[in-house]
Amino acid sequence: MNGLYDEFRVAVHSVWTRRWLVLGVAWGICILGWLAIASIPNRYDSRARLLVEINEILPDDAAGGGFGRPQRIDQVRETLTSARNLEKVAVTTGMVAAGASERDKASAIAMLQKNIKIIPQQDNIFEITSSIGVGSLSDADNAKLASAVLDSLITVFRDDQLRGGRVNAREGLKFLDSQIADREQALREVEARRAAFEAANVGLVAGGAGSPAQQVEAARAEIRQIDSQLVAAQAALAAANGQLAATPATINVPGLGATGSGVARQQLAGAQAELSSMRARGLTDAHPDIVALKSQIASLKAIADREGPGGGGGNAQNPAYASLAAMRAERQATVGALSARKTQLMGDIAKINAQQIQNPGVAAEYDRINGEYTALKAQYDKLFAQREQVRLRGDVQTETDAIKVELLDPPTKPTSPAAPNRPLFLSLVLFAGIGGGVAGAFALSQVRPSYATAAKLERASGLPVIGSITEVVTADRHVERRKRLVWLASGAGALVGLYALLLIAEFVQRGMVA
Repeated sequence: MNGLYDEFRVAVHSVWTRRWLVLGVAWGICILGWLAIASIPNRYDSRARLLVEINEILPDDAAGGGFGRPQRIDQVRETLTSARNLEKVAVTTGMVAAGASERDKASAIAMLQKNIKIIPQQDNIFEITSSIGVGSLSDADNAKLASAVLDSLITVFRDDQLRGGRVNAREGLKFLDSQIADREQALREVEARRAAFEAANVGLVAGGAGSPAQQVEAARAEIRQIDSQLVAAQAALAAANGQLAATPATINVPGLGATGSGVARQQLAGAQAELSSMRARGLTDAHPDIVALKSQIASLKAIADREGPGGGGGNAQNPAYASLAAMRAERQATVGALSARKTQLMGDIAKINAQQIQNPGVAAEYDRINGEYTALKAQYDKLFAQREQVRLRGDVQTETDAIKVELLDPPTKPTSPAAPNRPLFLSLVLFAGIGGGVAGAFALSQVRPSYATAAKLERASGLPVIGSITEVVTADRHVERRKRLVWLASGAGALVGLYALLLIAEFVQRGMVA
């Protein structure tokens, strides 16, 4: 413990013997540091809060190509700090002259883009911060400029929103009109090429809209529909045939002259018609109803043979039979028409397939032309729909305010610099100067060592030290030492006094801004 204490005393002694070096290094570091801090301009921050309300009169899908609320909020953030707006702010606040060069304007815009921060607090509330620290301006001017930048930025943004939506809609309509005209011209050219190709390859390509593959697919789809309709029509015709077979063509009317067979023969004809109807429904001869009906027919035949020709009355045409006959004829015509259409479609499919097999190059070229036409037509329809959406949005923005800007908190008037923290930096430089002086003196003592005690010299040399001579201070020497000590204290006091003066000047300067 005593050894450590002795080492500390030796270190302090080595520094004290070089106290003028400590004071000089401290002055040098402090002067350089304080000059560097003085060259940093004070930065003043002004803050404001902005409310941006978006009137959603139109739904998102009708607001112009899915340009909904989140996209509009992002647009607001980008528009606030756009280069065009910042250039207007720089000219309005006097940062650059109206006729300044593009280089000066670009420099001012870059400075503003770096020092203006937009922090979204909610979906439509933004906190805007302007940080201004121009070295050529005084603190008061920097503070005023920070507030003026926000005032000008908000004013420019409001004006831009009033005019920008309408201008953007007009420009969008102009662009879409040119694109639609180009697609329309291209469609006409493709239609002319397709017509010329069909005329030059008559019989090799199928006429009509669409490519051969599309025409084949459409024909097959129609055949599938016809098949289902044909099944239903054939079933209806079979039912009509069965009903007609079960209905007698004539009926016996008493009092009329005999025009046909007797009653037994009429019953026999009805039974035979019913037998035909059962067989048409799919009943076999082993079915009990058919077996019973056959037995009845045999009995009626025997009675009719005994009855002979003639009867008690005359026969007349059956109205139900005539109606069923007309219905059957109509259904037969329907079945025939469907069958003919199916045959025609199958023939068209076979013809197209044969043409493609015989002339693959012609078919491929025709498919390519039709594909080009289809793609252009889809683009044309899409552009036309977008044009209607842009026009509708432009009408809404013309009649109403699509974006409403409201100032929640006006730009603050800064009274103290936000940076740098000069009192802290001045203090740190002072401590760094003192510490640097002490460190320099200690380092010099290690490079050029001296021995404050005989024991230290004995350890360093390895030789025994016989004795040491104590310094004898005379009265004149004592007076001179006191004089130098006063000078040292004056130098240290002057350094601290300069530090205090700089602090006072900083606070006075802040008070002048307020």
